[in-house]
Amino acid sequence: MRALVVIVCLLWATVVQAELPSGNEASIKAALASGRPTLVDFGARSCIPCKKMAPILEQLEMEYRGRANVIFIDVWQDNKAGRPYRVQMIPTQIFFDATGKEASRHIGFLDRQPIVDTFKKLGVK
Repeated sequence: MRALVVIVCLLWATVVQAELPSGNEASIKAALASGRPTLVDFGARSCIPCKKMAPILEQLEMEYRGRANVIFIDVWQDNKAGRPYRVQMIPTQIFFDATGKEASRHIGFLDRQPIVDTFKKLGVK
């Protein structure tokens, strides 16, 4: 039983520490030009809701690879990155359609299912 508790604690620590690589303005532009719907999450590594979203975004980035883009921007590392998108609070998630036009925006923690639902609305299978 003790070994199981240790394993669960280690797995939890791994999930909490999961990190999607931080993108930049160039990665946003490349994603928007890709012809695929894109989610850009503007947040920070030390923001509590952002930390909770990190494993969700990491999983979705792998799951949707080749069909949609999932990008994380750490605005505390690159404080200019959110300006062109009028980001005022973190986390802010902006969904873009396949043409690169903003389709939806959300401020605050966003769980997996609303992201999946938005991708479906944008035509991602």
